Amino acid sequence: MTRTVYVNGQYLPENEATVSIFDRGFLFADGVYEVTSVIGGKLLDFDGHAVRLERSLNELEMAHPVTKDELLEIHRQLVERNEITDGLVYLQITRGAADRDFAYPKDAEPTIVLFTQNKPGLAQSPVADKGMKVISIEDQRWGRRDIKTVQLLYPSMGKMAAKAQGADDAWMVEDGFVTEGTSNNAYIIKDNVLITRHLGNEILHGITRKAVLEFARVAQITVEERSFTMEEAKAADEAFITSATTFVMPVVQIDDTPIGSGQPGPLTKRLREIYLEESIKAAI
Repeated sequence: MTRTVYVNGQYLPENEATVSIFDRGFLFADGVYEVTSVIGGKLLDFDGHAVRLERSLNELEMAHPVTKDELLEIHRQLVERNEITDGLVYLQITRGAADRDFAYPKDAEPTIVLFTQNKPGLAQSPVADKGMKVISIEDQRWGRRDIKTVQLLYPSMGKMAAKAQGADDAWMVEDGFVTEGTSNNAYIIKDNVLITRHLGNEILHGITRKAVLEFARVAQITVEERSFTMEEAKAADEAFITSATTFVMPVVQIDDTPIGSGQPGPLTKRLREIYLEESIKAAI
């Protein structure tokens, strides 16, 4: 089946979809994106993604090409037209096409693109049973990581560095403290206390992060939002990541150091179960 995508107001077969070579997303990475998971044909945390998208656009002084309600309808149409039961919807908005100039163009029309990816059994990942391995790398990204831009080259380099060492991902370190993973937020658990970096410009304000911390507090798990070192992480009882498509995913090794027992820990498993149960229940 040919996938149907959305480009600037039109639903098109993917092989007919085009974007201008002068688009600033292509020339300057002048664009933002969101990824929303689909479980059972329904969207998880859509409202959170829509709110963060609006914030990213505002931070970059970028126009809003569609309303939240219109955006929801586009997501639902793509899920239906592509017969997605489990998978994701990717959304990207750029400043649009204009002659190449570092200054923002005054009259460019935003480009909006959405497409789906089919991922059967997304919530039943075998990695959740065995856990991930991560390496540590220096964080060399720009300073506004709180804006979800399409500037993803360094995270891609970090992911490839991890693969080259037989690991799954990389945790980035800046000024001695862990910031986040290449495409996820990072957490450790020590003495039944969940620790994750506080919000700021240094990390993405994760939608799954927000939900997991809320569920943890409801479950009476103590939460500390603060910076932690790689040494703390390696001495932790448990570790995990969160993202829109991995949900809560255990980390069982950092560099060459096993975390805790070297197996997914009980609190991580519990948080994954709670997150999936509550998020699927609230999906739209």
